[in-house]
Amino acid sequence: MPFSSLDADLAARRAQHLFRQRTVLGSPQGAQVQVGGQMLLNFCSNDYLGLANHPDIILAAQQGAQRWGVGSGSAHLVAGHYAVHEAFEQCAANWVGKPAALSFCTGYMANLAVVTALVGRGDAVFADKLNHASLNDACQLSRADFKRFAHNDMAALERLLATSTAARKLIAVDAVFSMDGDIAPLADLLRLAEQYDAWLYLDDAHGFGVLGDGRGSMAHAGLESPRVIYMATLGKAAGVAGAFVAAEQVVIDYLINFARPYIYTTAAPPLLAEALLVSLDLIEQDGWRRERLQQQIACLRTALAGRGLMPSATPIQPLLAPDSAAALAWSATLRERGYWLAAIRPPTVPTPRLRICLSAAHEVAGVAALADEITRLLDQA
Repeated sequence: MPFSSLDADLAARRAQHLFRQRTVLGSPQGAQVQVGGQMLLNFCSNDYLGLANHPDIILAAQQGAQRWGVGSGSAHLVAGHYAVHEAFEQCAANWVGKPAALSFCTGYMANLAVVTALVGRGDAVFADKLNHASLNDACQLSRADFKRFAHNDMAALERLLATSTAARKLIAVDAVFSMDGDIAPLADLLRLAEQYDAWLYLDDAHGFGVLGDGRGSMAHAGLESPRVIYMATLGKAAGVAGAFVAAEQVVIDYLINFARPYIYTTAAPPLLAEALLVSLDLIEQDGWRRERLQQQIACLRTALAGRGLMPSATPIQPLLAPDSAAALAWSATLRERGYWLAAIRPPTVPTPRLRICLSAAHEVAGVAALADEITRLLDQA
């Protein structure tokens, strides 16, 4: 059997310090987690607001299971669309200032659904080179002309748009880039979308709940346009699971009828929608969580100024490493000292790094202690 080629590929990954393995947690998400019997300060999680283990959300999920059961039983278009799904979609649309919304089981699925439904052969999709893998996969699978531009290079994007004769044009970008933590130039992107008659699709997986008083990157940038199609994931700042797409009603109706990843999959359990309704309330009410995040960002950036942190005003704070071996060694050393940080390496990113993720669940003192450990580690390198 052709396993030898698989072994060879895996051996090459190991030799390049790029082999990946899963880490098993023995506790819920939080500022501290149990890994291998050891309690670690957790700087790996995208639980930016500290909601993943919130008692009110847990109670809502428990009560949702009692009312609706565990499984949804079917696809949304058959017998799996519950009243609570509908209620969540309406609340999500209202929260981000859009006429309608559609919920998905994952953000990956949402990206596949939107891009492959809206563009195809004869169309064109324009994408930032640092977009998330799910957006890249969606663009390739759409069979549209896939045009990539250098990161946040609006001049390059305009040149591509100006020469395109595609019937439909879609600009697709991360609103907050997941590995760099920087924010896309949304106003400039919208201006180009309007000038060249394109849609602007924003993957706001890492901005929703965090930016714009919790309403996301679109609100943070002060944008409001029917051209914007907005996607947010719900397993990060919202603390639960899934995603939603918010847009004009005609776009949502079109997705319901043409988006295969939506049509041909079982709906998420309705108990999650119950949990998400409570999560939306907490995102709106608990502004202190975002205030604490800003304090932590300032603390970390001040302490590690000039030590290799990439520019970022979000909870994603990448620390560049000279190579993949160093990134892995840094991560292992910090873990021995009680801190859990992920080493991110190619092909996920072009340059190896530690990806420091801050959360409202952290205390500023814990962030300061991490900065001290990193400083000590770099001084010893």
